Formats: sequence, structure tokens, C-alpha cells
Amino acid sequence: MKIYSNSFKNGDILPNNQVLNAYGLSGGNVSPQLSFDDIPNNAKSLALVCHDPDAPKENGWYHWLVLNIPINVKAFDEGMEIPYLETLTDFNKTGYDGAAPPVGHGVHHYNFTIYALDVENLEVSKDMPPKMTEDLIKSHAIESSTITAIYERK
Repeated sequence: MKIYSNSFKNGDILPNNQVLNAYGLSGGNVSPQLSFDDIPNNAKSLALVCHDPDAPKENGWYHWLVLNIPINVKAFDEGMEIPYLETLTDFNKTGYDGAAPPVGHGVHHYNFTIYALDVENLEVSKDMPPKMTEDLIKSHAIESSTITAIYERK
């Protein structure tokens, strides 16, 4: 299973278009283009999680969670309207919100992980805490793949 992006390469600095436009930042705050390949034959759906493990918060910071993605979906366009279930992030809302690490906190890693799941639909309330949502995703994961971008605010 593979995930890759036309917006950035694995290990690259996250483009300004994917940085938050708030808290003194002037990014585009749009989700990156992402493509998914080599989905396992026994997968019944996909889920996507964007997580910053370096955030100064227990369990890191969740920037985006998308569930119940049909297995025939092979890509998300940059900034596209997502027609699948988006659940609560650490911004206390649904949908993508970009990088916004604290000033001087060092390099943060933004992990975009696609999961192949053994169920077609995950029953999740939109207000479930993001860590619980990711734990549920992982409990049904057959396989996963991650692409990481970095970002630092000096």
C-alpha cells in the first residue's frame, strides 16, 4: 500500500498552501493532493489521518480525519470538498486545518496516513475525540502507509 502527494515529497517541508491561516500564520490552509495505490484486495474501505506527534499536547495534534472512503477512491485533489465522513480534529471542528506549531518549538512532523480497513463503514460520532477515532481506525486496519512533511515556526 502506498500514499504519495503532488503537493510535497516524503520528508519535504510542508508547502505554505497546507499551513494554517490563523495564529499569525498566512498559509493557504488547504488540504494537500494525496494519491493511494496498491490497496489490499481484502480492504473494504479506507481512512485518512493527518497527525502531528510533536505537538506539545498529550497524543500530539490531529489535523484531519476522513473515514468511510470507498476503496475505489485513488486520490484527493488539493483543497477538494471531501464527500466522506470527516470527524472532529484537535481544532474542535471537522475538515482539514494546516500546520501551526508554536513559535520556537522546533521541527514538527505532519504524518498523512492512509489505512485500509476490514469494514465498509466505521460507526463514529462526529464529536468523538480524535485519538479515540484513530484508535478505532487502527483496530480495523489491515495495512497502512504514511507520507510525512515537516514544518517549523521560528
